[in-house]
Amino acid sequence: MVYKESLSRRAFHVVNVIVLSAITLMGFLPFVHLLAVSLSSNTYASAGEVTLWPKGFTTNAYQYMSENAAFFESLVVSLKRVAIGTVVNMLLVVMTAYPLSKENAKFQFRTVYVWFFAITMFFGGGLIPTYIVVKETGLLDSIWALVLPGALNVWYTVMLLNFFRSVPKDLEEAAIIDGAGHWSLIWRVYLPISIPAIATVLLFTVVGHWNSWFDGILYMNSPSNYPLQSYLSTLITAINVQIISVDSLAALQDLGEKTLRTAQIFMGALPIMIVYPFLQKYFVKGIVVGSVKE
Repeated sequence: MVYKESLSRRAFHVVNVIVLSAITLMGFLPFVHLLAVSLSSNTYASAGEVTLWPKGFTTNAYQYMSENAAFFESLVVSLKRVAIGTVVNMLLVVMTAYPLSKENAKFQFRTVYVWFFAITMFFGGGLIPTYIVVKETGLLDSIWALVLPGALNVWYTVMLLNFFRSVPKDLEEAAIIDGAGHWSLIWRVYLPISIPAIATVLLFTVVGHWNSWFDGILYMNSPSNYPLQSYLSTLITAINVQIISVDSLAALQDLGEKTLRTAQIFMGALPIMIVYPFLQKYFVKGIVVGSVKE
């Protein structure tokens, strides 16, 4: 049977393709512009004559970055933060979501804990109390100041909790009959069939740690401990003489601030652009199933 689409249906498809293509270009073109500016000479970049194609092609900005120790130090801090922070966050989210996904009959104080976590979603201590807590616990100027304050994301927990609830009860009961305890249920039953939700939370966590910049400036006393986004923020908002040497300032004048900044911003966003396509396919299923309320 051949299905013939109506005229209005075809018009909807055409409009849909046009709108989605326009939205895709709006997200993609800024990165093309950044790359073009970073590969252009200072004369054209400063004059604002570069759009989507380099003018006065040069790779001096990337050569300068390859010799810039501060950039690579901040890159190492960011990689360390993503690695440690992602492991800590995922463990806490899974360990919290699993018991909260059980019925009240199996977890007596489940409702109390749910209210406790829900309140933290709407009310926070504020900037100064949070800073005092981090300072008094001796976390200042350490990688743990970037990891522990936001180690448990309640929104991710709720999303994973709802995904766990969609796991067939028969599967859990069969595993219990075979002698599985709670740890075995988590690692051998729930996690293997929750890959879309896990991948979604994983990507949100990685992107969150990678893009976070304010806590680095707030909790790090030494610029050498800045994560990459904090380091880039200091370059974009103002030249921080503590992290740029006299030789670097001279080279910066020859190179051009705009060219260098765009090159560093592009390099800072590049790892996420590489990782995103591999996990994006899990987004729809992970978010839709995780948002279903029973």
